Amino acid sequence: MFKEINACELGENIIKKISQEWMLITAGNENAYNMMTASWGFMGEMWGKNTVIAVIRPQRYTMEFVEKEEYFSLSFYGDNKSIHSVCGSKSGRDVNKTELTGLTPVFDKAPYFNEANTVIVCKKQYVQKMEKNCFVDTLPDQKWYPNEDYHYMVFGKIEKVLVKEN
Repeated sequence: MFKEINACELGENIIKKISQEWMLITAGNENAYNMMTASWGFMGEMWGKNTVIAVIRPQRYTMEFVEKEEYFSLSFYGDNKSIHSVCGSKSGRDVNKTELTGLTPVFDKAPYFNEANTVIVCKKQYVQKMEKNCFVDTLPDQKWYPNEDYHYMVFGKIEKVLVKEN
């Protein structure tokens, strides 16, 4: 059972959650959806709203759903990395990741999964692809983008934060 809280009440360190716990970015609807593991992203205030920025490479299947849909979700699962070993290495084009992980989908404005400990539902606000010529420090470009498959930055206004009740 989830309890809805204000985004400012999220007592956990969001940098630690994203970088060490990792998250699933999910978009779609009851007919079709996909999720992917991510360990990069941001959370803060933008345009007077609590906002997340999810970063997604263009070749990821999930990006197709994010482009089509108005909402997406970020969900966190604590130390359970088995979910991420599937969702970070297999494509939803080829396999049913929900079946492989045993996750139970919940359909709200964006899909998320009942097994999560924290869910952030977001309304898409702005999408922009990173550009080579915008790197002031060229080392990240050289290290992370040898194929120039630059991430899309997807800004989402936080609509709802859900935490698992004990």
